[in-house]
Amino acid sequence: SSNKLILPLLSFLLSTQKEEVFPYPEISNEELAEINQFVGPVEKFFNEEVDSKKIDQDAKIPPETLQGLRDLGLFGMQIPEEYGGLGLSNTLYARLGEVTSLDGSIAVTLAAHQAIGLKGILIAGTEEQKAKYLPRLASGEHIAAFCLTEPGSGSDAASIQTRATLSEDGKHFLLNGSKVWISNGGLASIFTVFARTEVVDKDGQVKDKITAFIVERDFGGVTHGKPEDKLGIRGSNTCEVHFENTKVPIENVIGEVGGGFKVAMNILNSGRFSMGSGSAGMIKKLIELTSEYACTRKQFNKKLSQFGLIQEKFCLMAVKAYVMESMAYLTAGMMDRPGFPDCSVEAAMVKVFSSEGAWACVSEALQILGGLGYMKDYPYERFLRDTRILLIFEGTNEILRLYIALTGIQHAGKILTDKIKYFLTRLQDTLGRKVDLGLVGDHGVVHPSLQENAKKLEENVYYFGTTVRGLLSRFGKTIVEEQLVLKRVADVVINLYAMTHRAQEPRPRGECPSGPAIPTQAVLLGAGRLHLWGIRPNSPIKVQQNVAKPAIVQEPLRGSAC
Repeated sequence: SSNKLILPLLSFLLSTQKEEVFPYPEISNEELAEINQFVGPVEKFFNEEVDSKKIDQDAKIPPETLQGLRDLGLFGMQIPEEYGGLGLSNTLYARLGEVTSLDGSIAVTLAAHQAIGLKGILIAGTEEQKAKYLPRLASGEHIAAFCLTEPGSGSDAASIQTRATLSEDGKHFLLNGSKVWISNGGLASIFTVFARTEVVDKDGQVKDKITAFIVERDFGGVTHGKPEDKLGIRGSNTCEVHFENTKVPIENVIGEVGGGFKVAMNILNSGRFSMGSGSAGMIKKLIELTSEYACTRKQFNKKLSQFGLIQEKFCLMAVKAYVMESMAYLTAGMMDRPGFPDCSVEAAMVKVFSSEGAWACVSEALQILGGLGYMKDYPYERFLRDTRILLIFEGTNEILRLYIALTGIQHAGKILTDKIKYFLTRLQDTLGRKVDLGLVGDHGVVHPSLQENAKKLEENVYYFGTTVRGLLSRFGKTIVEEQLVLKRVADVVINLYAMTHRAQEPRPRGECPSGPAIPTQAVLLGAGRLHLWGIRPNSPIKVQQNVAKPAIVQEPLRGSAC
């Protein structure tokens, strides 16, 4: 349908696909029992065995801690059981991520290993490659690293210079080049490496294309530099990795020769959703620590927790943690459904919202703590240092905002060259003068207490649709160069997704996340204040600003939060 030419998110909001997000994914009793089976021992280990202060000071994770992670099976969380892993669903993986994120260095080490390091083998590897490498990666005997970034190639992944040259006998590639800022680079035995290779296209022309390889340290010619002295996540191993005439068997190509860029993007896109639950877990712990201080510290003969401005900060942190968590679990639930389409845009939205939300929450917490939050003798400043990297990891938020916006309009861009009038006419017919997503009314899917807010969501979707139509009409195919406009489009979509995640019956999600009640309407209203007017300066399209107005919340949601 033509509305799919605007944005995947707008498509499922405007079409009959609301069943993909309504009702919110529920966990079965069996899944809940499985969660508790895994989470309990992991929480106990992190509370009793992990010394985050020492890890930060020594800038390394002790061998006994790494062994404890192996014993718990945390190096193989999403590797299928047939290869020795735990075989967790995306939902269970996200839940464990809430716990492992309590130490930033450990979280990065585990994520670099399985979310990106071995993910290429998992999603694009042959059966032979999986059988050969996954068992020892699942046990943690071997650690994996993802080697893409180079000194002259960061966000522009297509500009890498590392080269793999096919041998004369066609049996192996000779790999030469250097990678920088490689997490687990000094620990890894197995590397997923991206390099340029010569490929003959269908016209017989030789072109340079990127290919993905599985590289063993034992192949020879693999060296690494000293660990980088970092601002945060100091215990994770980050270093340069060098390849000099490293012989890589042709059997170790992931996917096909020349198909490495797609492999890299699929790897990165598939793992971003977990940053939501991980960030939420970290922020909930920070809220706990900060609230203990606020309830005991007195100024002007009153506890800090009694001051309105302090209460406001806790409210902001609680709501953001709740939304991060809920967006992550919604996306994970969508990804767990058999045959569900690509969720890379949704995962990118989770990553952007969660990383920036976590950074904002840490700032608020340190403001509550005052000078105490700035002292290295206390854990609070470590949260600040560990959190900042989240806005850079796995695609910078600037790049992801462009990705979110442009992914939705790339098809429209093709149409604009010769079918702009036809497209706009069909779009007008699709959107009409009002939008009805089927969220409210006799056959609606939202809880009665949220009917009014669901209507606001529907209104915002409509205004967003008309605004995007105006943007396409105004800029045409040159919209790809309008980064400030695209940023605003992405911000609105992210907020719409945040509003969607709980615009339904308020109820607990099993017993998985726990904490005090969070006002569902506060989430909807807070996310609903979309500055749509700002998308297009001087726009003749009358778009409401601050459509959803703050109100006293009367129906709290039990379940998750802080």
